[in-house]
Amino acid sequence: MKAILLESKAEPLRLKEVSMPIMSNDGVLVRLAASAFNHRDYYIQQGTYPRTKYPIIIGSDGAGVVEDVGKNVGREFIGSNVVINPSHNWGDNPKAQQKNFTVLGFPENGTFAEYIAVPAKYVLPKPKVLSFEEAAAIALVGLTAYRALFTRGNLERSETVLVTGIGGGVAVTALQFALAVGANVFVTSGSDEKIAKAISLGASGGTNYTTATWAEDLQKLAGRFDLIVDGAAGPDFARLLDVAAPGGRIVNYGSVQGKIQNAEPARIFWKQLSILGSTMGTEEEFAAMLRFVERHDIKPVIDSVFSLDEAEKGMQRMASGKQFGKVVLRHDG
Repeated sequence: MKAILLESKAEPLRLKEVSMPIMSNDGVLVRLAASAFNHRDYYIQQGTYPRTKYPIIIGSDGAGVVEDVGKNVGREFIGSNVVINPSHNWGDNPKAQQKNFTVLGFPENGTFAEYIAVPAKYVLPKPKVLSFEEAAAIALVGLTAYRALFTRGNLERSETVLVTGIGGGVAVTALQFALAVGANVFVTSGSDEKIAKAISLGASGGTNYTTATWAEDLQKLAGRFDLIVDGAAGPDFARLLDVAAPGGRIVNYGSVQGKIQNAEPARIFWKQLSILGSTMGTEEEFAAMLRFVERHDIKPVIDSVFSLDEAEKGMQRMASGKQFGKVVLRHDG
């Protein structure tokens, strides 16, 4: 079969001939119809992801059709349209992942390929409201946003929410999910154009974090926030303590801006804030996320679609930071 196999650091993404994946007795073989990019794919390509080793087929998101099943899996699943859960080996504790937790696409071979073999428990029926491209686009970001908002953030209807760094897949999905339950959502971005796009999706407003007064401007727009969903961290994280409402929650799922700095403890304990970490999610949360998407008829925002043999163009689109939503690969050419 053909796949995007990375054999060395900083190698451009190219299709190569590789062996068909080996299916376990408890596994399924999926012919992939679509996959999608996440920033971890870029970090793996560049060799900056922790413990990166090559060769590896990257890609965490995927959707397609079950072509074969292992001997312990019912043959009625053959021909099913499925979406793949990229969160593997979470463990028995729903509060936190176990030590051998992995994300599909490293260290396990991923979805930038014609076929993939995965344990059957990690494939679920594709929501009927989604195309294959949309189903691939929702997998990792949907799970991450769902856990951040509802499991960790305990979002309630009509609360005021801030989503930082709008434009990335998790942030845009968090905006959509929060709006679906009736929250009043504001955003930040370094791009006025992305803020305008968020408003067109239903956000109540936003501020550009490149301005010195972005936090003060947010408070003028929205007051203070019951829940803040942040994937940036970095120097500006301390400003989130100012815009959080007393008793508010800040859920962090990433650190694209680096280490948290100058976060004064007094602003946390005096305001009774909850600072929560979150990443990916359990098998139960993945299933709940898909039900949520179907119930609310949510269509993930797709920035652009490339064919599998144009994967490097897709990677460059994501790496540019100009995308709004997900960059998707269509596998049928």
